[in-house]
Amino acid sequence: MANDIEKLVYQLVFDKSEKAEKEIRKRARVQGIKSGSSQRLYEARVRNEWSGFTVPAINIRTLTFDTARAVFRQVIKKRIGAFIFELARSEIDYTNQPMSEYVPVVMAAGIKEGFKGYLFFQGDHFQAKAEKFFNPQKKDEEIEALKKLIKDSRNSGVYNIDIDGSTLVRLEEKDLESQQKYNCQLTAELTSYIRKLEPEGITISVGGEVGEIGGRNSTSEDIQVFMEGYNRKLSKFGVRPGLIKIAVQTGATHGGIVGPGGEIIKADIDFEALKNLSSEARKYGMAGAVQHGASTLPEEYFDRFPETGAVEIHLATAFQNIVLDSSYFPEDLKKKIINFLNRELIFEKKPEQTEEQFIYKTRKKALGPFKKEIFSIPQKNKDKISEELEEKFSLLFQRLGVSNTSGLIEKLYQ
Repeated sequence: MANDIEKLVYQLVFDKSEKAEKEIRKRARVQGIKSGSSQRLYEARVRNEWSGFTVPAINIRTLTFDTARAVFRQVIKKRIGAFIFELARSEIDYTNQPMSEYVPVVMAAGIKEGFKGYLFFQGDHFQAKAEKFFNPQKKDEEIEALKKLIKDSRNSGVYNIDIDGSTLVRLEEKDLESQQKYNCQLTAELTSYIRKLEPEGITISVGGEVGEIGGRNSTSEDIQVFMEGYNRKLSKFGVRPGLIKIAVQTGATHGGIVGPGGEIIKADIDFEALKNLSSEARKYGMAGAVQHGASTLPEEYFDRFPETGAVEIHLATAFQNIVLDSSYFPEDLKKKIINFLNRELIFEKKPEQTEEQFIYKTRKKALGPFKKEIFSIPQKNKDKISEELEEKFSLLFQRLGVSNTSGLIEKLYQ
């Protein structure tokens, strides 16, 4: 049955074939693949029914089918049940992967590798653009755009949504309550909207974000003020439950910190702060804190995250880097991408950036325009790249402690 799955993926991605999407989803159901919410898993953490691992949330920006296959091979081998596939609002745009495509493509990879069980798809950083939100003429339009994104995602089988109002935090305000005011307001409004969209029998898991990733480190006081303000706002909407997790800033940066030669500089993660923030989050009935911007961190860091009680960790750029930097990625295509960046996105180059820093930071924006060419890389090359990705997934899954979690998922979701 899986022999022609690649054809269906191609038809879905490039011909926008609804027939192909329906066929993939039908085969997924027959094989026992279901789309679920992490709410039950995280509620069990609130009840102290499990600990000792941090759930990896994987963003696949390119070579989605082949990368997801690498994930599934490790998931099956290590009997992993606690893992998430996600895309951020910005990634959906610059990779040209709507959730209506991303979800069935990942399912197709699961079909190909013989996976059975629950898949957790997540909208990551469903984020308000501050320049629009604080513009009276554009605010309503921006909120409606977020609601449409949430509804489209839900209709695609995405039952986990991370609302990111951290861009609305006003650090110039003197008191924390004023700083977090708009974050509380939008997060509560969108939580209420999400609750009205829930399919029968499913509680969509909702996450919030207290501090913008790459900004100043979050504090326990930030969580306290945000959660108290959020809960007050949410009570006015008359809906429950509220947030089940909260993203914090502890020293990471999306994409990593890049040196002049394009090398990744070691980030200084405050693990003690992450531990305290997770503990604070649990006082408000949440499963713990969420770590963003982590995939480019040193490998020895990853076994420390479960020790902090961090419930979830978001991983993206390292997988993109493995694909684009692989010796099996065609050189002529690499040159085309660099030429495209220097021609079309040179206005984004900051005066202090070297050429290498500029290319590293902007090349993700070439993934949409070069989607078909990357997809069309010879399969033997893609297989080799997939092997390199699988090595990385194996290491991360091992260190994050998620091996042998499939039994827990089976128990919670029976």
